[in-house]
Amino acid sequence: MIVIQNVTKTFGTGASALIDVSLQIDKGEFVFLVGPSGSGKTTLLRMLIRDVLPTQGSIIVNDWDIVKLPSSKVPHLRKKIGVVFQDLKLLTDRTIGENIMLPLEMAQMGHREAMNRVEEILEQVGIASHKDKFPIQLSGGELQRTAIARALVFSPDILLADEPTGNLDMATSWEIVKVLQDINKTGTTVVMATHNTDIVNSLLKRIVTLEKGKLVRDDKRKDQVDKTTKEKDTTKDEGK
Repeated sequence: MIVIQNVTKTFGTGASALIDVSLQIDKGEFVFLVGPSGSGKTTLLRMLIRDVLPTQGSIIVNDWDIVKLPSSKVPHLRKKIGVVFQDLKLLTDRTIGENIMLPLEMAQMGHREAMNRVEEILEQVGIASHKDKFPIQLSGGELQRTAIARALVFSPDILLADEPTGNLDMATSWEIVKVLQDINKTGTTVVMATHNTDIVNSLLKRIVTLEKGKLVRDDKRKDQVDKTTKEKDTTKDEGK
C-alpha cells in the first residue's frame, strides 16, 4: 500500500525535515504517526500526496511511484488519498455542503450524483443536519467532521489526518477518533499524525515515532507482531 525507502528531505536552507526514513504501511492499517513538533510528521504526509518531493529515496503508494509521477497524474493520485489538513482549509463563504461539493464539482461530477454523494458522506460522519450551515456556525468537532467528509468524497484508499484532534477537548477528540476508526473498519488505510498521547496509548494501534526527522520507533499492534512471527516460523518450517 505505502512503501517509503531511505527517504531524506533537505530544504534549501540546509535543514533536513526527514533523514533516511524507511517505512511500509499495509492496506487497511490504522497507524499513529507521533513525535514532537518539527519531527517531520507533516512533511511525510505531504510527500504521500506529492505536495513535497524527497531529496533522496523512493515512495510508492499503491502502484504510483510518487517521485516519478508526472504532474498530470497528480489529481488522479489525490482522488485515492484523502487528506484532513491541520488548518482544515474550509471556505468560510460556503456552506458545509458546498465545501464538500467543491472537489466533486472540480472533478466535473454530475450535479445530482454529487448532491447524493454529499448527503451520503455527511450522514456517514454524523453532520447531515448541518449541510446548510456555514463553518462559523459549527463547533470545532463539527468542523473536523466536515474536513473528514470532504476528504472522503472520492472513497479514497488512504486517509491522512494531520493533528485532527489538536484543538479539541478530550471528549470531542475521542468522537473524532471514533469516526476515523469507523472509516478504517471499511477497509480504508488511516494514517493519523498526533500529539495526543492519551489517545495513542489507549488504542491498540501501530505507532510510528519520528524525532528530528529520523524514524526512531515502530511499535506494531500485538496481533501484527504475532502474524509476522507466525509467517517467519512458517517460512522456517518450509525450509527444513
